[in-house]
Amino acid sequence: MQMISTSELDKNVITEFFIKHWGSPQMVISSGVFQCDALDGYAVMGEEGAINGFISYVLEDQECEIISLDSLIENKGIGTALLNQVEQTAKEKGCHRMKLITTNDNLHAMGFYQKRGYQFHELYIHAVDKARQIKPEIPLIADNGIPIRDEILFIKKLF
Repeated sequence: MQMISTSELDKNVITEFFIKHWGSPQMVISSGVFQCDALDGYAVMGEEGAINGFISYVLEDQECEIISLDSLIENKGIGTALLNQVEQTAKEKGCHRMKLITTNDNLHAMGFYQKRGYQFHELYIHAVDKARQIKPEIPLIADNGIPIRDEILFIKKLF
């Protein structure tokens, strides 16, 4: 598994990745509006030079917020490796806490993060409705049939 910093990647490659997988590089969540192709992060590259996994994050006030995490090949440790790398980076930068937001429909992500020490911290009712005012391409219903409405904040303390 080859992991590289986003600073080593062509920004156009990152932008295209976000357009393909998120509709645009813009991420709209309760904590703000983020341009993911301009954030710090890491990518796991495939043999053919394509991105197989990507994580973006922001550091602020001894806290690290994960903005996006994508693993295109499930059950190969890509998501875990990316998450571990950002947690290590956050520790090195003096952060005491990790946080992230996911939506109510993302059952896989909720399980993934809890298995890795993250805890439910706060629920933002109808937050996605507000986000759609800025980014209307956010779907109303997920592929699993669950209406996308709410955001859940997860927290993990770093030691």
